[in-house]
Amino acid sequence: MLVLAVLWPATTSEDAGAWGFYGHKRINRMACYTLPPEMFGFFKRHIDFISDHAVDPDRRRYADPAEAPRHYIDIDHYAHDGLDPFTVVPRSWTTAVEKYTEDTLQAYGIVPWHLQIMLMRLTKAFQRGDVDRILYYASDLGHYVGDAHVPLHTTENYNGQLTNQHGIHAFWESRIPELSGENYDHLMGRAKYLDDPLDAAWTAVRESNARVDSVFSLERRVNEQFPDDRKFVFEDRGRGAMRFYSREFTKAYEDAMGGMVERRMNAAIISLGSWWYTAWVNAGQPDLEHFEQQEVSDSLKNVLAAEEEQLKMAGKAFGREHPE
Repeated sequence: MLVLAVLWPATTSEDAGAWGFYGHKRINRMACYTLPPEMFGFFKRHIDFISDHAVDPDRRRYADPAEAPRHYIDIDHYAHDGLDPFTVVPRSWTTAVEKYTEDTLQAYGIVPWHLQIMLMRLTKAFQRGDVDRILYYASDLGHYVGDAHVPLHTTENYNGQLTNQHGIHAFWESRIPELSGENYDHLMGRAKYLDDPLDAAWTAVRESNARVDSVFSLERRVNEQFPDDRKFVFEDRGRGAMRFYSREFTKAYEDAMGGMVERRMNAAIISLGSWWYTAWVNAGQPDLEHFEQQEVSDSLKNVLAAEEEQLKMAGKAFGREHPE
């Protein structure tokens, strides 16, 4: 089992997870409760699988060189000459490739486009009645939807490395949910059909990116009020004493942000439910009661076991430094 990614500044291969292990698992689990009755029975039956495997795409970064860019988009890389990058970067993948080349897009992240791919894969799995692929793609889709709702997944300064705020990534999306998540209110209503999934993907990225300045400026402001002996604590996590942001500092930062982390997590939850619902509708609304009694096959268990073995053998993830 993965260890929640809340260490600062050092992490290991077991500490990967964009929302942290806790956050990704919670988003996938709570999204199940946004689904209509026609889908809920199936997802409730498999809710443990869907939540337990929410972090698998991060684990895959240790085996697949193509995995890392699927988790983010450094949209501010394209903000030249004061132009709004959301008006500069074409929303269409084909048009964006024509303008920037695929190598450039891969270098700075492709999460909004990858969501489209995952939607198509999940839709086909529903059409085929393939329980293995439904669960596999639904879990993975949850991860990428979650990533798109994190401000630090939309900026080149993804870990504060450009502003002397190194470690802010795991702090924002792992330490805060770990300490406060049980008090969050995740009643988000019903999932809705996405008439334009690509627009929904870009809207999530835009809304995340709009909060980047606040993420950094508020941390800097709170940081000025805390000496190191109040900012950090040492906690025993089974591998000896490790340094973490203190509960006092974490609460001060979260209060300064006015519940931003909870709101972005909730936005991810209702969005994920809507992506799942859209895939099911696009597949023709198959009767999931026919699938409900089917369990995960030995074949999928073997695939997951192989991924676990690759993770254990891996020394370092492909792609840029993983800040969590």
